[in-house]
Amino acid sequence: MTIDFDKSNDGLIPAIIQDNNTKNVLMLGYMNAEALEKTKRTKLVTFFSRSKQRLWTKGEESGNVLNLVDIKLDCDNDTLLIQVDPKGPTCHKGTDTCWNTSNVETYGFISKLEETIEDRRTNATAEKSYVASLFEKGINKIAQKVGEEAVEVVIEAKDDDDDLFLNESADLLFHYLMLLQAKGFKLEDVMGVLKEREKK
Repeated sequence: MTIDFDKSNDGLIPAIIQDNNTKNVLMLGYMNAEALEKTKRTKLVTFFSRSKQRLWTKGEESGNVLNLVDIKLDCDNDTLLIQVDPKGPTCHKGTDTCWNTSNVETYGFISKLEETIEDRRTNATAEKSYVASLFEKGINKIAQKVGEEAVEVVIEAKDDDDDLFLNESADLLFHYLMLLQAKGFKLEDVMGVLKEREKK
């Protein structure tokens, strides 16, 4: 790893801090060669504080340290991506990130879809929403729909119509997300089980 500390007059390069598990960006700091060396040696993320004009290990006063997991260098050799395991909130104001966002794992469009299902379940009427109508019929009906969609996925998997297979797969996933919510869970709960299995 050859880092170009000379691109800036002060010998500092940006260090983007990312949670290794959630992949959320937590903060931005600056490092010089000495801060990077200390970070590697101690496994605790250390910056060069421009205001204090000295090395500063994150959490040295609060205890909210950033445990080093990995360091990546960008294509121009002048910006670092530091992946960490944070202990406690990252921002000095007490929030998870310096952008006042929660550091929780999300699954992109799937998480948005879960929010839509929850909204329809709680705010829509059965007459106007398929989701609301299915929840109104109860968990047995939702479970039955998951079973029906699973059978259809298996049938389409054995044929050659990829469009039908993908559409039935989408139906299965959609109804499965509904079943999870009917049981009081979300996809993150299932992912947690899979992650535990990975450790074994």
